[in-house]
Amino acid sequence: MRRKCMEVKSEKVYIRIGRNSLSFTAFDVDNTACPLRFEPYVVKGGISMPANLREAFKRADLMASDSHIQQAQVLVDTPSMLVPIEQFDEPLIETLFNHSFPAKDEERRIVLYNVLPTLNAVCIFAVNKDLHKVLNDRYERVQFIQAMTPVWHHLHQRSFTGRRNKLYGCFHEKQLDIFSFQQNRFKFANSFEAAHLSDALYFLLYVWKLLRLDAQHDEIHLVGDIPDQDALLQELKRYVQKAYLINPAADFQESPATEVPGLPYDLMTLIVKGR
Repeated sequence: MRRKCMEVKSEKVYIRIGRNSLSFTAFDVDNTACPLRFEPYVVKGGISMPANLREAFKRADLMASDSHIQQAQVLVDTPSMLVPIEQFDEPLIETLFNHSFPAKDEERRIVLYNVLPTLNAVCIFAVNKDLHKVLNDRYERVQFIQAMTPVWHHLHQRSFTGRRNKLYGCFHEKQLDIFSFQQNRFKFANSFEAAHLSDALYFLLYVWKLLRLDAQHDEIHLVGDIPDQDALLQELKRYVQKAYLINPAADFQESPATEVPGLPYDLMTLIVKGR
């Protein structure tokens, strides 16, 4: 049985914020027995995420021992849009994002972006303004990262293995991000609601057909919190010969992060590979 870590000596904390989820993670370089501690926090449905975060700072075990931590990397699982880097104009990002994702009534938010230099693209996303303030009030340095950013970066590098075209599907919080690369650019990228196997199968095969991929030679790779993964893989193989599940332990060379139960793939990728 694994020993529980009571204190974490870390220079920074990773905070992952989803639509209805919240977690804290810290890497303790001095503790070889328990180098990574992951603590999900149960979100209360009746209050806002900023209010949940304030409560978590008081109640979560990991937050009780982080008074010395001054830096936070905040992974936000939130809608985003991709813009070619040559068309990116920082003063226009708020107008562009609000046109694509209109704010709800009385919703206060700050529009941010992450640059993806190896993919010649910029990821634009928004963070709740109160959430932004709560985090910046607590930490000296806060870096906001859209959840798919480290996944895109890592799987883009991985896509150069072999000569076949590859389609990727990343599952997270009942969503499915499907994307493909062509050298140093996105060939396709979109997000779909896919809580069930039938939804995931439909969208994956739809995009496969849209991109005119070859059922005998091209590849499809799935990762993340996959619903009914064995059944989904079996169904996919009825139409696509080369369909695979990505094994994080093999992919990340048995990093300690792969041994943590429940650690989301996007957070794992950020911890192991960085942005």
